[in-house]
Amino acid sequence: MRIFHDAMLRARELTLGGKLMEATLAIQQGLGLAHKAERSSADDGPVVDMPHAPVPHGKPVFYSPAADVEDVAFREFVSPEETAGAAEAADTPAPAPVASSFSPGTFESGKHRYPYKVFVPSHPRPGLPVVVMLHGCKQDAADFAAGTAMNAVAEREKFIVVYPEQLRQANSMGCWNWFEPAHQARGEGEPAMIAALASHIASLHRADPARIYIAGLSAGGAMAALAGKLYPEVFAAVGVHSGLAPGAARDVASAFTAMRRGPGKSAALGAIGLPTIIFQGSGDKTVSPANADAIAQEEVASRAREGIHLSSTRSEVPSSEGRESSVVRWTDQAGTAQVEIWTIQSAPHAWAGGDAAGSFTDPKGPNASQAMVRFFMRHSNTNPRGK
Repeated sequence: MRIFHDAMLRARELTLGGKLMEATLAIQQGLGLAHKAERSSADDGPVVDMPHAPVPHGKPVFYSPAADVEDVAFREFVSPEETAGAAEAADTPAPAPVASSFSPGTFESGKHRYPYKVFVPSHPRPGLPVVVMLHGCKQDAADFAAGTAMNAVAEREKFIVVYPEQLRQANSMGCWNWFEPAHQARGEGEPAMIAALASHIASLHRADPARIYIAGLSAGGAMAALAGKLYPEVFAAVGVHSGLAPGAARDVASAFTAMRRGPGKSAALGAIGLPTIIFQGSGDKTVSPANADAIAQEEVASRAREGIHLSSTRSEVPSSEGRESSVVRWTDQAGTAQVEIWTIQSAPHAWAGGDAAGSFTDPKGPNASQAMVRFFMRHSNTNPRGK
């Protein structure tokens, strides 16, 4: 038995080394069959070792090496049980990637296919929040992501960010068409696409449908306000940076007027109706600060009409980078801010606290990305789509 055991160990080593002929001979030696194999080879007879020897059911039959037989590359034998196990493993979803990702995608809405980028933080898990970020004119998704540095905040705080991108055939400057009636009604145009994309991303990544937020800069801020107003079942809170209120304009001419002077008396302003945080530079020469004030006033007034009393507080926020800010918060009876407006002293038309790697950024200002996320995470949708 010891000889057989040693022969089997030797045969295993030879097999793993791809030397199948030597392995076969070692096995035959262990079985006491080597002399028959040698005789068969010398007599130029058949190479089958012992066709009439009793062979246990299911065991392989060994063959003697012949001069015209060559070794083949080793291939590991897999039992039927192991094969079944591998098939079962193949049907099991692969574990989520541990590294963060920033990937492009395309979303079809109506007759158009909108590009977007989505950031997923490392070690993602079900139930993460989603933040939708809408770029301004002359920007795209990648530029806006770089300038706002929102991905860095998302990695630290663990949420998903999606950046829809405007089509140049829809607006040659890359602006969202917040001022056109075709995009100001529920179920139509760009707001419908943005809301559908937000819900799609939340479903795709098993995010929390009650914690989907939207923010934007300039034309993106105006569109964020509009999308929030039209789709309160999708979005839980809104961030408007250097933007305009819903209904501030109905065409190109009134849009330019509102941007320069604020909404006119004939503007049919509408409240967003969701928790809203606003950022505005007092030195903005593109969008008048009067627009930020109009958004805040409309939100507070709409709550009052609903019988919701909000208390206001004002504070000054010094900046180590050189721009001071005044912050007014309107809080409910539970002490949660429902409306918040940041006025940044002498700041231009740019994302506050942004990264110089992107366009339209103001690194000297307070960090709008961090402040918006803190505001967002205090709110969730009580009647979200998808639940």
